[in-house]
Amino acid sequence: MYLYDDLDRTLVAERVADFRDQVGRRLSGELTEDEFKPLRLMNGVYLQLHAYMLRISIPYGTLSSAQLRKLAHVARTYDRGYGHFTTRTNIQFHWIKLEQLPNAMADLASVGMHGMQTSGNNVRNVTTDQWAGVAPDEIEDPRIYAEVIRQHVTLHPEFSFMPRKFKIAVGSAAHDRAALRIHDLALRLHRNGAGELGFEVMVGGGLGRTPFLAKTIKPFLLKRDVLSYVEAVLRTYNQFGRRDNIWKARIKILVHDLGAEAFAKEVETEWRTIKDGPLALDNAVFAEIAGRFRYPDYVPLDDAPRALAEARRADRAFDVWFGNSVTNHKVPGYCIVTLSLKPEGGTPGDATAEQMDAIADLADRYSFGEIRVGHEQNLTLPHVAQRDLPALWRKLADIGVATPNVNLISDIISCPGLDYCSLANARSIPIAQQIASRFRDRNLARELGRLHINISGCINACGHHHVGHIGILGVEKNGEEFYQITLGGKADEDAKLGTLIGPAVPFAQVADVVEDIAAAYVELRERPDELFIDTVQRTGVEPFKERVYATR
Repeated sequence: MYLYDDLDRTLVAERVADFRDQVGRRLSGELTEDEFKPLRLMNGVYLQLHAYMLRISIPYGTLSSAQLRKLAHVARTYDRGYGHFTTRTNIQFHWIKLEQLPNAMADLASVGMHGMQTSGNNVRNVTTDQWAGVAPDEIEDPRIYAEVIRQHVTLHPEFSFMPRKFKIAVGSAAHDRAALRIHDLALRLHRNGAGELGFEVMVGGGLGRTPFLAKTIKPFLLKRDVLSYVEAVLRTYNQFGRRDNIWKARIKILVHDLGAEAFAKEVETEWRTIKDGPLALDNAVFAEIAGRFRYPDYVPLDDAPRALAEARRADRAFDVWFGNSVTNHKVPGYCIVTLSLKPEGGTPGDATAEQMDAIADLADRYSFGEIRVGHEQNLTLPHVAQRDLPALWRKLADIGVATPNVNLISDIISCPGLDYCSLANARSIPIAQQIASRFRDRNLARELGRLHINISGCINACGHHHVGHIGILGVEKNGEEFYQITLGGKADEDAKLGTLIGPAVPFAQVADVVEDIAAAYVELRERPDELFIDTVQRTGVEPFKERVYATR
């Protein structure tokens, strides 16, 4: 956990006071909605389809148990008893009344949480791997660098009114769990041939109506230069990014139009003027920030393997959950546990106030008071002793977050869609629910193996449908909901955009189409352990297209 200092606490408290005054002026009629809009957006407040929506930042997806309890309090006191975790590791409350927003924000500020820069044309929440700091395959904890960047860009006057929103991700593991290449700017920590640690810098990723994967503009950047180089990228974008057309304002369009090489040259020119100045990462400053991260006092654990094996043999349901939801930890005797927020019939990413309170209690008891949020819209307990797994599993099952479907076909990533969002063309949540119900047979789901479905209710792609193994995009045709289907997308270190397989299908046929795709996969795979995505890459989409449209 990162412990905020007095400056952070003062900043958040002052922002709450400012917003309370702004809301008061809006309620009194002193401000019109048009005048209020830029003020509320600076605090993460949107006007959605039915009500105001409050988006709260969870930097690099790390939560304390106290923070999760406060989120539960906000859900229970000001909303309708639940919150929605998003693909940006934020949480959204969809039903808070305007007059109650300042009180909700003040409550959140008491535990260091806020909505600053979760909207608007600035640098949004900086994200990373939800297993950061505990993953066996990582080089170094990337959250420290994410925090360095967060501190620099928060309310930075030069980067508060950019051409468009800007998203940054940092990773340091062999396997990319942070979806780096779909970000405006991504930093991947690795070692060069000389054994030095530094970053690969990627720019120009993003989905939406014109999806692009980020391109590498600097294969290796020394760690000391990370902040100055990030600043150079932001300055270059601020200078050359388009402001005359909202659809062409993202950095991905600039990189595409200029070309990655030409963009890199502009960044290098800017960087040379600042690289050896105050933004060079001072060892003492870095150490001070790193020192504010608190890591658990792990104790030696030697007796878990035998007892754990016995527990798995004794209970088939526990064994299935263990195989699906438990991952190796870098410290012997500990593990990482993923909590599924994708129960059959539920809304992907939703958690009730009761669940949040219970998870906070379990985090205190079993995970040193820490919880993580991933872009897949699930939660993680990152520090669980293996010997505690049977007891933890029973308690997770009691609150409905032990569904053993992580990374399987019903572990669906979905935006809120037309049920909430004023931008959406079609519903997303009912589609996710229908698919999950169709594949409720867990034996079938395990037979299909790792298979990611992503659903977006409009072209803005908040559900990241372009990088789903199966991507589903809602579109409107003559007042009716239709859905385009793509196959073959991935968001990992070998990221790819999915391929459209044919005409959009109506709402009532989407689950049937997914079932046809799953059946085709079983027939086409060369062996039972060939993953769905590998089969699609080997065969292309044509065999799936033929199966889907044969009777339509």
